[in-house]
Amino acid sequence: MQGNFWFALALSTRKIYPLDIYPPRIYTRSMANNKANTPLTPAVLHILLALSTKERHGYGIMKQVEADSQGKVNMGPGTLYGSLGRMIEAGLIRESDKKIDPEMDDERRVYYKITSLGQKALAAELERYREVVAVAKQKRLSPNTYAYVI
Repeated sequence: MQGNFWFALALSTRKIYPLDIYPPRIYTRSMANNKANTPLTPAVLHILLALSTKERHGYGIMKQVEADSQGKVNMGPGTLYGSLGRMIEAGLIRESDKKIDPEMDDERRVYYKITSLGQKALAAELERYREVVAVAKQKRLSPNTYAYVI
């Protein structure tokens, strides 16, 4: 196998996922339900943010993530579709039943929609970020401030 890959075993499904990018967090529906407040990976967070305003297809999600991050996050298809599969399995998103505009769209495109569990997970993650920012403000830290001098 090429590269350094870490593997995690998702206990309830016995599937192995390469984790060179993803820490072992939400991978299955049962794990998500038991730990609804589990921190999200950056990829999952960006995808949920992209889907929070409307249903999107894969390429639309990639473009929205790039726009939301002001070009700082460029999510490739491997990261995107790997994350989407795990997110569907975890119950955070689902495939949409409808097309946004069938006359202007390719019928092969699959649209994705955030679920209520996905909305709760996104809200919990955003609250975690708010708490971290509050601590940083309290400590008067800024991106150019270092807490420790070596």
